[in-house]
Amino acid sequence: MSEYTEAERRILAYLRDSVSGGEGYFRAKNIADALGLSAKQVGVRLADLAEKSDDVDIEKWGRSRSTTWRVERA
Repeated sequence: MSEYTEAERRILAYLRDSVSGGEGYFRAKNIADALGLSAKQVGVRLADLAEKSDDVDIEKWGRSRSTTWRVERA
């Protein structure tokens, strides 16, 4: 897991814990609040993690006022 930044590792750990039973839907703001990051920091990293994470599948799911991300265990 050395190819991940510290913030990416924290986000992945949060997502893994949150979807241990299947799948979940998240907004960057909610993840940011839980981890002490900004929503922008999380949103940018989620897009990157969607490409490079093997243990969770991250998919941009919907966009209304803000993007919703669908996350499930790979």
